[in-house]
Amino acid sequence: MNLVDCKSALKTLQSGLPIIFPTDTLPAIGCLPNFSHVIYKFKKRDKDKPLILMGSEHKQLIDYVHESAKEDYENIASKYWPGALTMVIPASEKQTSILTSNDLTLGLRIPNSYMAQSLIRETGPLLTSSANISGSKGSTTVEGIALDFPSLKILGPIPWEKRSGKASTIIFWKKSGEWRLIREGEVLVRELY
Repeated sequence: MNLVDCKSALKTLQSGLPIIFPTDTLPAIGCLPNFSHVIYKFKKRDKDKPLILMGSEHKQLIDYVHESAKEDYENIASKYWPGALTMVIPASEKQTSILTSNDLTLGLRIPNSYMAQSLIRETGPLLTSSANISGSKGSTTVEGIALDFPSLKILGPIPWEKRSGKASTIIFWKKSGEWRLIREGEVLVRELY
């Protein structure tokens, strides 16, 4: 098992390789935004499935949000983050080079995980996905993930902090003040009802 700390993880990420790290929901595979193609390769993921940009605090992600959605972003982020909520929101025109979606949107999330936040404070925002081979359930244990991705580095120390093992709630911004539920998860967003 290739365990690394946050400083070593940054070097690995800067070299273009992804790393595996814990979140409050499922373990994640993450990379620096300009290396997103590597996650698709390692996961055998369909290129039409977008990745999620994770930050350590919502102010770290505000520059990725389109001006038209910033007020709603701030409102939801201040109530539900850190936590198991992903917002799909129009991307800022300045940030289109990192997009992995076809519709100029970006999924954003701040995990409620000390390890994930510490890593992302060190590295800056990371494009992420769940740490499994696409189409398979995948393991939620460090040992199982190490078997699925033997060449990738894993953020230590282990054992990792407790996590839910469930996917995050996903909401989609439609227009000012209006959100649509994409996937139900742990977080119940009152603004949808």
